[in-house]
Amino acid sequence: MTTSLTMAQIFLILGASIMGVLGSLHLAYTFFSNKFDPYDSEIKSELEKTTLIISKNALFWNAWVGFNASHSFGAILVALFYIPLTIQYDSMLQNSTWFTLFPIVVGLSYLYLAKRYWFIIPTVGMSIATLCFVVAGYLYNFV
Repeated sequence: MTTSLTMAQIFLILGASIMGVLGSLHLAYTFFSNKFDPYDSEIKSELEKTTLIISKNALFWNAWVGFNASHSFGAILVALFYIPLTIQYDSMLQNSTWFTLFPIVVGLSYLYLAKRYWFIIPTVGMSIATLCFVVAGYLYNFV
């Protein structure tokens, strides 16, 4: 049995997919590339032996890698939650303002961080994903 997706579902899946792809790329870059290393290798060397004020056991570089990984997991989690939810439990989304507004709030949060602290690719990606979430939220709640 095949069912067609509504426009609301398509926009929500698209937005979640963009977040999932961005999060997955970020995770891969964190562990399998040097893309988040500073250009100056001396700075990285210092960060690898500098501790944080919160704990003398917390090395700055390890915290940096951990923050990047956990940030990636958050974006991936949005995709892993919302894609199956949208496909299998669309009626829950149709009846829940919370589940349709939450990805908008998450998207806006990531978009703020992207604009304030990151660079153009995540900013564009999060702009598109957030726009998809807004359209889906509108379609679920007002159409």
